[in-house]
Parts: sequence; C-alpha cells; structure tokens
Amino acid sequence: MECEWKPDEQGLQQILQLLKESQSPDTSTQRSVQQRLEQLNQYPDFNNYLIFVLTKLKSEDEPTRSLSGLILKNNVKAHYQNFPNGVSDFIKSECLQNIGDSSPLIRATVGILITTIASKGELQNWPELLPKLCLLLDSEDYNTCEGAFGALQKICEDSAEILDSDMLDRPLNIMIPKFLQFFKHSSPKIRSHAIACVNQFIISRTQALMLHIDPFIENLFALATDDEPEVRKNVCRALVMLLEVRLDRLLPHMHNIIEYMLQRTQDHDENVALEACEFWLTLAEQPVCKEVLCGHLSQLTPVLVNGMKYSEIDIILLKGDIEEDEAIPDNEQDIRPRFHRSRTVAQQHEGDGIEDEEDEDDELDDDDTISDWNLRKCSAAALDVLANVFREDLLMHILPLLKELLFHPEWVVKESGILVLGAIAEGCMQGMIPYLPELIPHLIQCLSDTKALVRSITCWTLSRYAHWVVSQPPDVYLKPLMTELLKRILDSNKRVQEAACSAFATLEEEACTELVPYLAFILDTLVFAFSKYQHKNLLILYDAIGTLADSVGHHLNKPEYIQMLMPPLIQKWNQLKDEDKDLFPLLECLSSVATALQSGFLPYCEPVYQRCVNLVQKTLAQSMLHQSQPEQYEAPDKDFMIVALDLLSGLAEGLGGTIEQLVARSNILTLMYQCMQDKMPEVRQSSFALLGDLTKACFQHVKPCIADFMPILGTNLNPELISVCNNATWAIGEISIQMGPEMQPYIAMVLHQLVEIINRPNTPKTLLENTAITIGRLGYVCPQEVAPMLQQFIRPWCTCLRNIRDNEEKDSAFRGICTMISVNPGGVVQDFIFFCDAVASWVNPKDDLRDMFYKILHGFKNQVGDDNWRRFADQFPMPLKERLATFYGV
Repeated sequence: MECEWKPDEQGLQQILQLLKESQSPDTSTQRSVQQRLEQLNQYPDFNNYLIFVLTKLKSEDEPTRSLSGLILKNNVKAHYQNFPNGVSDFIKSECLQNIGDSSPLIRATVGILITTIASKGELQNWPELLPKLCLLLDSEDYNTCEGAFGALQKICEDSAEILDSDMLDRPLNIMIPKFLQFFKHSSPKIRSHAIACVNQFIISRTQALMLHIDPFIENLFALATDDEPEVRKNVCRALVMLLEVRLDRLLPHMHNIIEYMLQRTQDHDENVALEACEFWLTLAEQPVCKEVLCGHLSQLTPVLVNGMKYSEIDIILLKGDIEEDEAIPDNEQDIRPRFHRSRTVAQQHEGDGIEDEEDEDDELDDDDTISDWNLRKCSAAALDVLANVFREDLLMHILPLLKELLFHPEWVVKESGILVLGAIAEGCMQGMIPYLPELIPHLIQCLSDTKALVRSITCWTLSRYAHWVVSQPPDVYLKPLMTELLKRILDSNKRVQEAACSAFATLEEEACTELVPYLAFILDTLVFAFSKYQHKNLLILYDAIGTLADSVGHHLNKPEYIQMLMPPLIQKWNQLKDEDKDLFPLLECLSSVATALQSGFLPYCEPVYQRCVNLVQKTLAQSMLHQSQPEQYEAPDKDFMIVALDLLSGLAEGLGGTIEQLVARSNILTLMYQCMQDKMPEVRQSSFALLGDLTKACFQHVKPCIADFMPILGTNLNPELISVCNNATWAIGEISIQMGPEMQPYIAMVLHQLVEIINRPNTPKTLLENTAITIGRLGYVCPQEVAPMLQQFIRPWCTCLRNIRDNEEKDSAFRGICTMISVNPGGVVQDFIFFCDAVASWVNPKDDLRDMFYKILHGFKNQVGDDNWRRFADQFPMPLKERLATFYGV
C-alpha cells in the first residue's frame, strides 16, 4: 500500500501554492489559508501530501518543506485518531526513513513529528519506534545519529513516565546504558543530546538510571570542562538535580563539585552560568549546606554579588534608558494574571496581627516582564537563601563588598549593591542592625536617584527593612521614608511607580496604626495616582489601598477620608464590566475598605451588595449550563464568584446588623447552599466564611437553613483541605453560639471529626485554634452531649488556646470547657496541669468567667486535699505558680 501512493501533480501544486501563501505576512491571506487548510482536512490523503512535501520533495526550499511538516504535526495533534491506517503507516515509515535528512531543519521537523505521534498514546502501537531509533544511533552517518538522538530527546521529555512503565516492557533498561555510551562521542551536539536524555530521568529517581548512577556521575565528571556550552549546561543541570535526589552519591566529591560550580557560575555563556547558579539555591535547602559550604563562602559571595548586576542585554530589554514612560499605555501581554487569596478566618495572637502563613509577596519581583528567570534573579535568590542559612557568618564576606558597591559612581554597580542589601535583609537582619542608622538615610536618598532602575530597586530594598524602620522613633526614619516613597508612587516611570506601590503596601502592613497621623497625606497621594496610572499599576494601587484599610482599620472612618477615597473607587466600579478580571483586585480592595469603614460604607453598600449577588448567580448559572451541555457552553471563571463571596463577607463583617435588610431582599442563602456544595474547594472555603459572617450579622435569615447547611459543614471537616476545613469549623462554632441548646441534633454530625482533627499531628496552628474554639462552643451550648468526650481532647485543647489573645471567641470557648468540667470532672483529672496553664494565659477574663475558674481550681484543691495539692503545684513552673496564687488564691 505505502509504496504505491503517488501524489496527483495538480493536487501537489495546489498544496505548494498554499504553503507559499501561508508564509505571507498579510493577515487576510493568513486567514484564507487557515480556512483552506481546514477544508483540505476532509480528504483522507491530504496528510500524505504533507509528509511527501516534507520528506520526498527535495527540490523545494527547506522552510516550505518544514512548514508542511509542522502543519502535519498540528493535524496529528487534532485528528490523529481519524487517520486511515494506510495514511498513518505511510507517515510513520517516511519519518523513520528521513530522520537523518541532510538538513538540520528537516531533521528537527521530522523529530517533532515523531514525538507528536508518540505522545498520542502511540508508543504502544508503534513498537518498532524505540528499537529503530536506538539502532540508528549507531549509524556511521552523523546526520542519522544526530536526527535519531534529537527525536529520542524529545520523546524522553514528553513521555518520561510511559517509558518507565510496564506497559512498554521497560525500554529504559536498554536505553539508559545506551545513552551513557554516547557521553564520550566526538560530536558536541551528540554528547549534549545524550546527557539531556538521561537528565529527564533524574528527578523521578527512575530505577533504570539508579542502577547506573555511578557510571553516570563518572561520565558527568569527565565532561565537566567540555568546550561546548550546551554540554556544560546539561552537566550543571544534572548535578543540580542529583543534589536533590542522590546527595549521598555526590557527598564524597562535594569539595570538587563546589569548586567546579564556582567556575561555572562565572561561565562566559550566560545559560551555563544560570544553570550553575541554581546549584546554590538547591544546596541551601539541604541540611548539609552549612558544613559543606562554609569553607567556600569567601569565594562564593563575590561570585553571586557579581552575578547580580544587570547585563547590558537586561538594560536594553528593560528599556533602562527610557526614564519617563508614564504616558505610554501598557502592553496588555505584560499584565500577569493575579490570583485571589480566598478568605481564611484566623485568630489574633499575642503581639502580632493575623499570622502570615503566606509571605510570598516580597520575592525578587523587580523586573518581571523580561524573561522571567535570569542570572541576576537567580544570584539574588541564592544570596537570599544562603543568608538565611549562614545568618551573621555571611556578613563578614558581604560587608567589605557592599562598601564598594553602594557608593560606586557607575549606576549599574550601585544598583546591584542596593539589590544585595535587600537580598540579605531577612537572613542577616540581626547583624545589619548596627549599620542601619547610617544605611537607611543613604537609601532614602537613593530614592531620588536620576536612574529609574536605581529608584525602583531602592523601593524594594527599603521594604525589606520596613520592620526595623517601624521599630524606631517615627520622626527619624518612618516619616522621611514615607514622604519619599509617596513621591515615588507618583514617579514619572512606571516601573518605579510599581515598585513604590508594592513597597508602600509592605510598609503599611508593618506600620499599621503608626500611619494614622499621616492618613490625609497618604490618601492624597493614592487618590492622585488613580488619575495618573496606566492599567497594570492600577491593579497594584488597589492592593496598596486595601492594605492601608486593613492596617489602619476604623481610623479610616472619617467623613473627609471617605470623601477622598470612595468616589474614585466607585467610579472604577461602575466602569468595569461583569466579565472584566480587573474586578478581582477592585473587589478585594473594596472588601478591605468596607471592613475598615464599617458604618461609613453604608451609603455605598447597596449597589456593591447587589452586584456581588449577581456575580455569584451568573457564575452558578453558567456553571450549570456548562455541566449539562459542555460542547455549547464553556466553564465559567469561578474566581468571579469567589471574590464576590469574599466581598459579601467583608460587608457582613463591616456593616454587622445593618446588612440585614439587604439579605432579606435577596436570594443569597439559596445561592450559598449551591456554593457550599461546589466541586472547587476555594468556592466552598469562601462560602463557609460568608456563612459564619452572616450568622454573626443576621442569624434570623440563616436559621431556617441550618438543617440543610449542617450536614454539608460536617462533610467538609476534612483536614486534607486545610482552609476549607478551617472555615467550616469556624462557621459551626458561630452557628452553635446562635443556636444555643437547639444545636443538640447536630452535635453527632461534627463532634467526632473535630476531636480527631485536634489530636492530629502537624495540624496547622490556625485550624487547631478554630477547632478548639468550636469544640468549646459546642460544649457551652450542649454540655451533656460533648462533656463525655472531654478526656479525649482536653490536653491539646488547652495547649493550643493558651497562645491566643483574650477575645470573644476565647471567652465563649473557655465558658464551654468550664461547663463541661462541671458535668464530667473526671475527664480533666489526668490533664489538670494543662487546664491550670490555660487558665493562667488569661490577662483579664470577665468577672463571671473568673468565678468559674476560681470554683474549678478550688474544687479540685478541696477534692485532693492540701498535701496532694502542694505536691501537684510543685510541678508548676514558677510564673504559673505565681499567677494562680495572685489571681485565684491557690
């Protein structure tokens, strides 16, 4: 069959004509070509023509032949299962015969085609492919060897898992030893392919490779100083991965590997240097890092610092020579998608705000539009992690370098010094403190440098020291820093605006109410920026405003502030369409503002509330359409619904009881019932947060739905999904306070899971605390049902609630525990010392709660008698003894 197929001359000419036209730059020509290609796909042998042009029509120019192959590749991707057998056989045999074409472009195209067919699940149906390619590696003809290797490398990249499965009879057992033989091949391109193929199997610890790990490592060392950059790059990449999975095998050679990587990090080929630089990042995560690296710090530090300078190419790509660009509209491709972080309800802790388990906001994000990852970023990230490993020990190597850099006449050098200072801020903070009184004013001065790239990096570095700045007298550092940062928010350069806005948000989080005296001044600047900013920075501005609201809270609720802030926000709110993703950051911002303004937000709440309910309703409707008719309706973006639910939570929390009439006039509870059962965890998470907030704000509307809601809450007490579980737990606690004794029928649905969660090892702090509070609250309203289990949870309960501040939730939880102890005193006996410790964690409990504590402590003391009590109290640490004696006279 396959030998006989011959193209029809006229058909062939048509297709060639089409291929020529598709290389035209004119878009309307392009469009008509697309349509004709679609039509031709109706003909079964169209694909035969395409492979014929690629492999047989040597008279044509290479770009046209290659294009024919790429169109065929797209057809394989889209329609391969509909190819007649004869066609797919013809394509397969042509590919294998032409993998060694004399043109590198045609070889690569054939390789891509082979891989695409293989990845359509065809490795099983094309059993001769791998043996044939491996055989061709031994060919005397260089082109054939190189073409076969190119194809194998792509197959290894695309189908690594299948190659190591029983489905194919484990071809890797033959392939890996085969690849290793080619590490010593005379052609650099072949050596490079060979390592790249083996590298695909390191991270998954593929057994076939682990059996040959020692020869593999020996071969790598032999290639360490290869002349070919691509080979050196692959050697570095292999060593970085081996560091993660087979540190044991590298340890004996560690000294030499580190010396080698030091050289490679300075390789004149930037791609090699970047791969090598990853080594330091990976090494820092290994427990052996400190001991193996300490002797090399003095050599490594200057290498990393040197890598942190902008290269000439970076500066060109960053348009570092264009100082004023604020009037140039943004390129929409440059705007990264933002991810909304759904609400998680957390406890306030002693002395800190809400705990931050997600501190990923201050990574080195100073130039995110160019190729995302480069030597500068990698060097800075490595210095950052190493500063966290070595702490002050790193400073003796860094400080002498910093002196030179920070005051250097060349701006590129000075800029890299400021980046270094920011990169070490976290790890070396303690050691840096003596120098900060001199450095911070110098940095504040750099904020008005003539170079935009210096101004922007300075914003970031100063934000890394915000914590220290806020701990000093405000007039000395905070005030000048704030004044200069606000000027930078209105800079004429977009990159500087962005860096300043992000830095200011960090400063707001650290300073909190310290900012209150300057609020008018701050709002002036932020509102002015509204009129000035292009698209991308507007999104960051919303964040700065939301963070300000979170940081100063009710201090924002002054008529003159509301008058400044709300009109521009509402104007944007009215401009944006329901399907515009810019709603996310704006909704998040309004959510923070509503929570801060409380009653001050009342004039704005109705349209905002209405729109949120609509967004939820729209998304749910779209989702149902998609489920019933997936071909006709596409899946909605559920983030719209998640963000809307979170803003409704913000409104409920901010407005309290006044949200009641809005809830009464809407179908929000019906919608929540659907959201609470959504497949997507984040949707459930946000709907449980809203349920808890509405329970607090207007329980009369929630109460009729409790019988429907409780079973759903019970099934979501699954600690695999931490945040969903956390919010469900919190909502149950809020509901129980409102339900009182009527909670009784629902205890059985939830109590066992809650007790299990509180006893689980490694449960995150936030979830433990919410679980303890909810158990306490259930025990408060239904002591008879919960008290029998007291002994199973009292110890972890006491341990995790001793750390949170006195507040309403802690109060209700402790009333519950006291009530349960009076019902089942035996349940606390073995762990009574933990109870004493938890009671002592209260700074000032309400009088009636203090009486409850008093009764229980004295009851226990009278029960065991004075001598036993004295022996018992001797185990107490001194501060505990004193507190109990002072407050409760025991």
